Amino acid sequence: MVDISAKGSTERLATAQAKVFLLPETLEKIQRGKIAKGDVLAVAQVAGVMGAKKTPDLIPMCHPILLTSVDISFKEEPQPSPEGRCSITIIATAKTTGLTGVEMEAMTAASVAALTIYDMCKAVDRGMSFGEVCLLSKSGGKSGLYTKNG
Repeated sequence: MVDISAKGSTERLATAQAKVFLLPETLEKIQRGKIAKGDVLAVAQVAGVMGAKKTPDLIPMCHPILLTSVDISFKEEPQPSPEGRCSITIIATAKTTGLTGVEMEAMTAASVAALTIYDMCKAVDRGMSFGEVCLLSKSGGKSGLYTKNG
């Protein structure tokens, strides 16, 4: 692990995303609460928060940090792409005041939420996929502000 003991404690915020690609019928079942395992987005939201909290257990060189906030939100895109897939974009924001950033926690939260959506819906749509996992923005620390494409 990198030695962060000389760093200053600052407020740090990171936002990441992941997208789940699924059939229109699957999205409709999620929206209508017709998935047998339960409320897909509510469970994925909780799973994302749990994923953020477990990041140092999953990523070997991550420092354990005290998260002060984790927020998971979803944006549904019901219009199918030319490939016939709809999408759900997961936006995960993690926050702390500390010596190191929360980028990995935000990205892990988005990824775990996406995996949870797959797990809950795989019985009706095994062709689901997810991707476009990326850091959208981060602030705080010595390197300051980062915004994707900005």
